Amino acid sequence: MFTIDHQWLQQLGGMQSGSSRREMLRVGGLSALGLTATQLAKLRTAKAANSAMEKRRQNSCVFLFLFGGPSQIDLWDMKPNASAEIRGEFQPIATKTTGIQICEHLPRLGQQMDKLCLLRSMQHRMNVHGPACSEIFSGRPYHSAPITDEATPEDWPSLNSMMMRYGSSATGLPPSVVLPWYLQFPGQSRRIAGQTGGRMGERHDAMLVQGSGNGDFAVDGLNWHETAPLNRIESRRQLLNQLQPGDQRQIYSEKLVNDVERHRERAFSLLKHRAGEILDLKQEPESLRDKYGRTSVGQSLLMARRLVEAGVSLVTINWEDETKIDGTNTCWDTHQDNFAKLKNLLCPIFDQAFPAFLQDLDDHGLLETTLVVAVGEFGRTPKLGQFTQSSNTRKTGRDHWPHAFTTLLAGGGVRGGQVYGTTDRHAGYVTDSPVSPADLSATILHHLGVDHTQEYVSNNQGLRHHLSEGSPVHGLG
Repeated sequence: MFTIDHQWLQQLGGMQSGSSRREMLRVGGLSALGLTATQLAKLRTAKAANSAMEKRRQNSCVFLFLFGGPSQIDLWDMKPNASAEIRGEFQPIATKTTGIQICEHLPRLGQQMDKLCLLRSMQHRMNVHGPACSEIFSGRPYHSAPITDEATPEDWPSLNSMMMRYGSSATGLPPSVVLPWYLQFPGQSRRIAGQTGGRMGERHDAMLVQGSGNGDFAVDGLNWHETAPLNRIESRRQLLNQLQPGDQRQIYSEKLVNDVERHRERAFSLLKHRAGEILDLKQEPESLRDKYGRTSVGQSLLMARRLVEAGVSLVTINWEDETKIDGTNTCWDTHQDNFAKLKNLLCPIFDQAFPAFLQDLDDHGLLETTLVVAVGEFGRTPKLGQFTQSSNTRKTGRDHWPHAFTTLLAGGGVRGGQVYGTTDRHAGYVTDSPVSPADLSATILHHLGVDHTQEYVSNNQGLRHHLSEGSPVHGLG
């Protein structure tokens, strides 16, 4: 069961809004009855600008975060000619694109290779989960020593928060949504670093739609009833706006009143634009839900397609499986029994859900404008049992490795059936076309129409920072 995180309505701020195209056309039709030629020309210019803005907003991004760090050398950057302690147990198989091979346990993904770009040259220097997650989510090196995995007010803002502040949504839905959970290690009081507004302010956090993993979305409070139709809710809202502002500002601070009013307007916008229906997977055929797989990841990807259709710019899906509460080998973390876990749990879930998602996007005509990104916080050690960070690593496992790992890209103008960047003979270090988390964040922001060079003022120090210090990756189209 999935529910809206109600803290979102208490923390977020700054979502931009604008007249819809339908409203512009309505005004234009009425104005044509009595405006002068000059006024009509100005109106046409405004309508044209609004139309151009809508076209820019058509772009979206679905960011699938493979929490834990998948093994690049066992999955999509295999080195079959390396020695046994490097190459491991799996064999490569041919894909739909001649010359590109991936893991034998990802056959469905192989059949979608004509839509995919394997960006094999991701790299950074952080080998601790939380700080590494922060680097991927924010596009910036971690701000201090990696002594904790938990979020702090000093964190750099996540891409989600950047979009909440500087993105827009023509449909009244938030520009950024997170599914189905915020990453958090068991026993810790706060979510893992990099998922909040951080120094930009938590009021810019994305809307979280939580789930229990069974794939049923039952969101309370987002559907109106016959006894309280939308027009009655609208009347109450207008009456409240007339009665409250002056009195409230005499009692409470201006900022507090403004925040409450903003949250109320957002809640009404969700009702008005039927968010409850959008978040209802029962609207989808049972056969399609089965195709994705009745897993948390599968159903979240299907929900992502619905959100993209509804106009949400950035949808982040945090990987979730039954090992998320395992403090030793969380999700894609494979310090022990690397091959068994990949073969029996992770690959089957991924190989069902992700290829189905790519095909579904394509079938709905959304792949061209939707940039799909699948990546973890780092890769795994080239050598089995190699120690780099965790004493839990055994001879059957691989430890953390940020020096070379793979991002899967599709859609959004990215040419499928290609490999971008290369690694050495052990998939341990990048040898060509390195890409940093900063470059990846700049690429995503650029695709979404947000200027990655623009600045904001941090809450904690009052300093000005660019959204990203990276550069969009060219040569992907």
